[in-house]
Amino acid sequence: MGNGEQVQRVIVALDVADEQSAIALIDRLPQVVWWKVGLELFTSTGPKILEVLKSKEKRIFLDLKFHDIPNTVAGASRSVARYGVDLLTIHATCGKEALKAATEAAQEGAAQTGVKPPKLIAITLLTSISARQLAFDLKIPLELPEYALEMALLAQEARLDGAVCSPQEAAVLRQTCGDDFLLVCPGVRPTWADKGDQQRSLTPAQAIKAGANYLVIGRPITTTTEPELAWKRISEELTTVA
Repeated sequence: MGNGEQVQRVIVALDVADEQSAIALIDRLPQVVWWKVGLELFTSTGPKILEVLKSKEKRIFLDLKFHDIPNTVAGASRSVARYGVDLLTIHATCGKEALKAATEAAQEGAAQTGVKPPKLIAITLLTSISARQLAFDLKIPLELPEYALEMALLAQEARLDGAVCSPQEAAVLRQTCGDDFLLVCPGVRPTWADKGDQQRSLTPAQAIKAGANYLVIGRPITTTTEPELAWKRISEELTTVA
């Protein structure tokens, strides 16, 4: 796989507060194919930012992390699918019934507007949570990698397309869930970037080697005064991946 293909596996997080800031960043990085729209930006702009991205022929990772009862999750997934986004997140801890309902509803919503349905990706465990927090704050008795794997297997059983996991769990999930299960890894940090609140991070090259299909990178690019330079450095780092 060439460097161009590797770079297309990077999803840049539009972690900005408003539409104007988002458009400015998109225009500064025209070579970026994938953009992530998260809770803050979507709450600020609504679907308008999705229309902007679609008009620029970008691919969209809508990271809203649905977490609710099956009926509500299904309704939300049906509505979102009509926008024609590529990836959509839902917490695995909603349970199997909600995960199945979301999958079916997303197919229905996409069919209603004649667009391709989004791939549903389960959140295993937020990358800001450490092993200690999992045990002491959330009272989960499993070891962190085992818990993330169990959530991914639950999602796979419910016929979701993949899971979000930290790069540190990617190798185990890839080995167990197989090659067709998408792994999206946030918390990816180049060696030169501040780790921030990410507790379980790896570099872009390490994450790809561990089995990630997509890398989500935000602040190392979006909070710098020269996002173009940051993108160039990340692209160069990915040339080391075979």
